Amino acid sequence: MTQEEGAGIPREQGWGGPLLAFLALLFLPATPPFGLLLPVDQTLLLLAPALAAAAVMGWRSGGRWTLALTWTAFAVWVAWVPGAEPFALLARGWGVLLAACFGGTLVWLGDQRFLSKALVAIAAALVLGAAIAVLSGGLDIAGGLIAEDVQRRADLLDVAWQEFVRRPEWESFAAENPAAVQMAAQVELQFTALPQLARRLVPAMLALESLAVLALTWALYHRFGRARLGPPLAPLKDLRFHDAFVWGLIAGLLVLVVPMPAVVRTFGINLLVFFGILYVLRGLGVLLFFLAPSRWMLVLWTIVLVLFWSVIAAVALAIGVGDTWLDWRRRSRPKSQRSE
Repeated sequence: MTQEEGAGIPREQGWGGPLLAFLALLFLPATPPFGLLLPVDQTLLLLAPALAAAAVMGWRSGGRWTLALTWTAFAVWVAWVPGAEPFALLARGWGVLLAACFGGTLVWLGDQRFLSKALVAIAAALVLGAAIAVLSGGLDIAGGLIAEDVQRRADLLDVAWQEFVRRPEWESFAAENPAAVQMAAQVELQFTALPQLARRLVPAMLALESLAVLALTWALYHRFGRARLGPPLAPLKDLRFHDAFVWGLIAGLLVLVVPMPAVVRTFGINLLVFFGILYVLRGLGVLLFFLAPSRWMLVLWTIVLVLFWSVIAAVALAIGVGDTWLDWRRRSRPKSQRSE
């Protein structure tokens, strides 16, 4: 897309959303349980190369070469750290591979919307990364590095928790509240179960984390850059994707129901988690569309979502999957708008 072609597309406004998203991606990896479930605990390792790729593609479309040079230099500085630990090198490699695939989809898919480009880029990066690991004989090594890093983070969280429960304030509180002792026992059980779950969900969580980073990249670039790379990001209330995605959910459920080897079952669980969360987001979009909350009500709904996330996620999943066939948002529009 040339600069002239993109001139008629609305330019994104405001920094509140991108900054909140950046802070969330910056601090979530340090917050349980996300500190275990998110494979890459340093957001800049993914964000900097992706921004460099977007800026270079923007320069090719008539944007500023200084922006491309600046973000490329920043990406090199972030990714190039002599003497880094093996897992850090693995994370940096994924960031560079993801950025390269994202840049390729920006050229190949042209005027397609962001979600299509991002999903193709993530799928290509996963396939290429697995192929490189298999051909180099390093698949087991990569799996071992991931397992070690997950366990390292779990140990750090466990140490912090043990220090917390040994404080006199907690001991006095637990002595007066027997329910607190049960809660502490549940937390300790999670520290045992979460590392194993995190290791099994690495592909799905890596794909979801990468999708979030690429969405942030898209939003940030179109506030820095002049040349457009495609249409603006749609708000969550308008989120939709191809109806064929429901087969990802069906395949994941089928693999879990039908007796399969352990490797295939792990693949099915990852399919179920990835597409399930996409449909949860779609369901939340449908709810936002009909509720149309104000800014303050949106804050209230966010608090409710955090407190009752499991119930709301289940409801949103059902609504999101149902939207595949019922398309509630389209039904609510006047007939004159449905044909547009």
